[in-house]
Amino acid sequence: MMRTDVDRHILLKEVRRIVVKVGSAVLATKDGLNPDSIDRLATQLSALIDRGMDVVLVSSGAVAAGRQRICERTRQCRKEYDDMASRQAASAIGQGRLMHDYDEAFAKHGKVTAQILLTRSGLKDRERFLNARNTLERLLEWKVIPIINENDTVSTHELEFGDNDTLGAMCLGLTGSDLFVNLTSANGVFDRNPETHPEARSIPVIDNIACLDIEAMCDGKTSVGTGGMYSKLRAARRAAQLGIPTLIVSGKGEFDILAALDGADHGTLVLPESRTVSSKKFWLAYHDDPSGAIRVDKGAANALLTKGKSLLPIGISAVDGCFERGALVFIKTLEGDELGVGLSNFSSAELERIKGKKTADLPAIIGPTSSDEAVHRDNMLLDAAI
Repeated sequence: MMRTDVDRHILLKEVRRIVVKVGSAVLATKDGLNPDSIDRLATQLSALIDRGMDVVLVSSGAVAAGRQRICERTRQCRKEYDDMASRQAASAIGQGRLMHDYDEAFAKHGKVTAQILLTRSGLKDRERFLNARNTLERLLEWKVIPIINENDTVSTHELEFGDNDTLGAMCLGLTGSDLFVNLTSANGVFDRNPETHPEARSIPVIDNIACLDIEAMCDGKTSVGTGGMYSKLRAARRAAQLGIPTLIVSGKGEFDILAALDGADHGTLVLPESRTVSSKKFWLAYHDDPSGAIRVDKGAANALLTKGKSLLPIGISAVDGCFERGALVFIKTLEGDELGVGLSNFSSAELERIKGKKTADLPAIIGPTSSDEAVHRDNMLLDAAI
């Protein structure tokens, strides 16, 4: 899991397009946005662009900026902003303030910014996903810095990304980037939570994040943001599946992204997996939360894991939840161990009727079907980081 013999400079010297995610814990204090942090970030990212790199910034901070604005103008500095309506209202106030501050900070370096607000429902539709990709590609051709945030004011709990670490990982496939830099309040990843375990050791390199028990390592969240190290490591694992390394590094104080890219031993480098998934499989696995689960017998589990087979109805033992055709579902063993996720070709009601049945029997049970597979292997991602 831990390595120290990786030459970061060699690994990172070919990077040409970067997604940088910065959280509220870096940009804001309890009183609101920190202009020094924004200026410092703009200076660092502008230097990367001057090196010939493309930079996509995924930024939190709208809610914090909105709360700050309310306090400044109304003197109503209440703390009861945790319900969704209040967060969305604060985001509506603060998003313009956040972009104004970014625009001015980057303008000092002759750079132009563009605001991109995304929703999970927007990326769920493949056509809209591709349209967003085309827009971002044109902005990067123009050397404009896209600043991406979730459209908090219209997102519902069921369709929100939940945190910008998740959004940042989705933007890797969206933009075709080759490095994910996650700026956090901690100086990289530790083997245990350093806030509760002072003896915790830093991890300079993670070479197999899939084998890491991140739930055991991460038992806390920051007080300002909505993520925490758990969401950052989950995002890094998703990036690794795309074949993209992740740098988890402190964005506090005099951080230096350029030095990190030049091989300085800052933070934690998460190495990519040797076997990567396609951008399409990445999209289908993470564009939505699973609506239910299909439980399979041992024979079907072995065929999925070792033979690369599609899931047939005969291998299904049980169905959990209520979902329609085309829904994203978990694929689990009968005991409940997660094997992966996939798009179901049948509704849960149909699967209840055809589970354990041979393919030849399907028309007699549910009528003519366009597919024999319950989940086709092309629409399935095993070992998904959900």
